[in-house]
Amino acid sequence: MTRVLDRIAAATLRPDESRTVFRAVLDALSRPGRVVTLPADGSTPAVLLPVLALADLGTGVAVLDDGEDWADVIGVVTSSPAVPPATARFVAATRPMTPAELRTVRRGSALAPEEGALVCLSVPELDGTDWTLTGPGVDGSSRLSGVDGLREARAEAVSGFPAGIDLLLITRDGRMAGIPRSTTIEGRDR
Repeated sequence: MTRVLDRIAAATLRPDESRTVFRAVLDALSRPGRVVTLPADGSTPAVLLPVLALADLGTGVAVLDDGEDWADVIGVVTSSPAVPPATARFVAATRPMTPAELRTVRRGSALAPEEGALVCLSVPELDGTDWTLTGPGVDGSSRLSGVDGLREARAEAVSGFPAGIDLLLITRDGRMAGIPRSTTIEGRDR
């Protein structure tokens, strides 16, 4: 119980921290592939910071972890209901997400694309050349490290554009890159 209470205290963002995270998410999604920095201090997994800053009691959240109680922490801090990925507005994975799991994430529809999920994935690194990103917001092209097996699943999830999902790839130290549904990814997975 003490561990959960300590995590709740650490995960509660001050207003200035929430604004900084919001701005970083906005920058990352408006400039796909550009690496920005979150205010991660190590007390809470960096991959959870966007959810902590953006979720509220009206947004369902799915936290995919290995039994680390982070879903309970997110629920207490944000008042957001815990829901399965298929209905979540925000999905945060502190562990590797499988292609099958990504295929189940809420995509919205052509008439309501805003209902597609924002998926926050914990990744080991961003510096790499596995993926080449092109599309709106990318000056020519941008390159990132691939994520095991997710390129094809992500392509399937955005195939009904404007419906689809948006991705935030986040390292442990808080480096983050956004890949909105309008971005094309070419290359190979790791």
